[in-house]
Amino acid sequence: MEVKVIQDEKDHLIMELNNQTVAEVLRVYLNEDDAVVMAAWKRDHPERPVTFEIKTKGKTAKKALDDAAALIEKETSKVLDEFKKAIK
Repeated sequence: MEVKVIQDEKDHLIMELNNQTVAEVLRVYLNEDDAVVMAAWKRDHPERPVTFEIKTKGKTAKKALDDAAALIEKETSKVLDEFKKAIK
């Protein structure tokens, strides 16, 4: 997956992603964080990358992104473990 940072400030991060599904999963998890004021993505054209924006208060945008990614990793690991148990 390609990620390109467009704007990187303490409480505001804008980046481009080439995966709409990942952008949507990140959006959902980021918006569950009380320190996240706004997390949203848009795609101007199907052939263009997704623009993803995060605004925070009380936590850096990068920290919020790291926390969301860690939670996603933890939860997907649980799901994978359950699938492995089910097919044994």
